[in-house]
Amino acid sequence: MDTITQAPIKFTAGAVKELKRLMEEDSFDRTQFLRIGVKGGGCSGLSYILGFDAKMDGDDTFDIEGIPVIMKKAHGLYLMGIEIDFQHGLDARGFTFNNPNASSSCGCGTSFAV
Repeated sequence: MDTITQAPIKFTAGAVKELKRLMEEDSFDRTQFLRIGVKGGGCSGLSYILGFDAKMDGDDTFDIEGIPVIMKKAHGLYLMGIEIDFQHGLDARGFTFNNPNASSSCGCGTSFAV
């Protein structure tokens, strides 16, 4: 049984637009969900996970702006309140993470410490 709870994360309008663009491509596997999480590594201790993946047992399921999102329950502790954005600028292009729980982060913004 799928459980949909209130999502601990938010997407900016730019992130929603880019994710929906990716999901509308002909080559997109419609059985995939957007996985958000963390893993050990990176210059600050933990790195973000953001990519399309199959749902696994024990994943929490969310619908954020029409985007099906999955996340391991244990990752909510690190990601509560995070905002994910997509930048198109010359200096930065790609998804960025604004994590209020991070005590520090690296210069590239892809890893953090708590």
